Amino acid sequence: MSQSGKNGLTYSDAGVDIDAGNLMVEKIKPAVRSTRRPGADGEIGGFGGLFDLKAAGFTDPVLVAANDGVGTKLKIAIDANYHDTVGIDLVAMCVNDLVVQGAEPLFFLDYFATGKLDPDQGAAIVSGIAAGCRESGCALIGGETAEMPGMYSDGDYDLAGFAVGAAERGQLLPAGDISEGDVILGLSSSGVHSNGFSLVRKIVSISGLDWDAPAPFADGKKLGEALLTPTRIYVKPLLKAIRETGALKALAHITGGGFPENIPRVLPKHLAAEIDLEAIEVPAVFSWLAKTGGVEAKEMLRTFNCGVGMIVVVSAENAEKVTEVLTAQGETVFPLGRMVAREEGAHGTIYKGALAL
Repeated sequence: MSQSGKNGLTYSDAGVDIDAGNLMVEKIKPAVRSTRRPGADGEIGGFGGLFDLKAAGFTDPVLVAANDGVGTKLKIAIDANYHDTVGIDLVAMCVNDLVVQGAEPLFFLDYFATGKLDPDQGAAIVSGIAAGCRESGCALIGGETAEMPGMYSDGDYDLAGFAVGAAERGQLLPAGDISEGDVILGLSSSGVHSNGFSLVRKIVSISGLDWDAPAPFADGKKLGEALLTPTRIYVKPLLKAIRETGALKALAHITGGGFPENIPRVLPKHLAAEIDLEAIEVPAVFSWLAKTGGVEAKEMLRTFNCGVGMIVVVSAENAEKVTEVLTAQGETVFPLGRMVAREEGAHGTIYKGALAL
């Protein structure tokens, strides 16, 4: 007998609503259009997104690609029912990884998977993705929305992002001339960014606070809202500094793994980064997390950015010039350390002083 007395099953009976998908596409078109840039001016809806490197002004480019997600920060967005900013995180995590290689982000694609598609929720997420794309100067040229009943619980969703950038041949970072005595500059983060949220959620559960409780570390904000502060996008200030000064030797995006995992990725094996922990003005959120969870400073430094979202390596004589350019672009820049000789078998990041938690 046919299901519910109908003439056979439909895709909708199985939990997939094609009409909801089409509605979402219509809802997001204005947001997608707002990200157009030289090289990308097509509409979404084709089988692939197009990009014209020549129209973007490149002559002999090397392409650089990166992909990432938002991690369990999404769980807070879902539980707090606030979906407007996780798209910014998604873009930030990808494009910050491109700019550390000296590349200008050109275009972005997203993957959004959910158990049951809510077109309004989906549109809120994509509006955040579009905001991140505008802030980093890249075009949102396509994406995939997957409705997968049975894979995700009601209300749950996941995001993945894919970004492609380019640099003229010979302009990639890190440069090969990092040397002992070079200065390390720190750029302030906007908070927890998008790493360590499994530990954040564990600490919140220990605290007994709800997501809509007042945030103990941010006046006038709810806890969920404060923790969802989006990841800072450093692209335009760093590209300006790269192009105007030609003095940046290396950049490192401080993501999961903190200082000890991320800084050595851009250093030659004979050098170590000596970090002055007392130079860091630690945001209140990290002090609250450390205190509430009883987390040791060493564990904080290998899980979170602790207030430093990006590091810049320059020669001592260029430190002031680079600081001025970045500060004029709205970054908070401070001397964080220097390059020292690395002893055999030693780690690539060493610390001076103590973190002011």
